[in-house]
Parts: sequence; structure tokens; C-alpha cells
Amino acid sequence: MRRPVLNRKLRLEAPLRTRDDAGGYATSWLHRGVLWASVKAGTGRETEIAGLSVSTVPYKITVRAAPRGSASRPMPGQRLRDGERLYHVLSVTEADPGARYLTCIAREEEVTP
Repeated sequence: MRRPVLNRKLRLEAPLRTRDDAGGYATSWLHRGVLWASVKAGTGRETEIAGLSVSTVPYKITVRAAPRGSASRPMPGQRLRDGERLYHVLSVTEADPGARYLTCIAREEEVTP
């Protein structure tokens, strides 16, 4: 494996659910650290949801490895932030046999006001 170029500074964020006054939950995002990463877009596809055309693009994000259970190791359900861009982490696996890097498969989320 060639050594990846980690040239993007991303913030790792984990969801924090708190009860609201209506009997449900509100989700806020807790900062877990900064990771340097390589971000590559995959092949996009178009689907139809409720009569609307929706396009999705998966991203392959490579970061330095961290031990399981470490606060700086991405997990599914967390997200990576690049300014206003948000990448929802879908899966995480070791990128190389020496487990020096992790590959995160993610999809970009829209920021809604």
C-alpha cells in the first residue's frame, strides 16, 4: 500500500442525545478531536425517493489508525466535519495489513438551517 497523503484537517464529532421537554430526544454533536485525512469521492448514483430524484456520492476517507475504544478512532454513526461540509461515517476498517491507517466509508450530509 502506498502511503496516503493526509492533507485535509477534519473534526471528529460524536452524537450526544439528550432528552427534550416533549418526551423525545435532541441530538447535539460533541467534538472528539482533529484528524488529518485523505478524502476521495466515489462513483455517484441517482435514485428516486418519494418521487424526487436524489443523487448520492460515497466518500473514502483515510486517517491514521487509533486503537479500538480510543476517542480519536472514528466509528459508524459519528461524523467528520470539514468546515461546513459534513461526512456521516457508515463504516470503518483497517486500510493496510500493518493497521497504520483506517478507511472510513462516508456520505456527505446537507447542512440545513
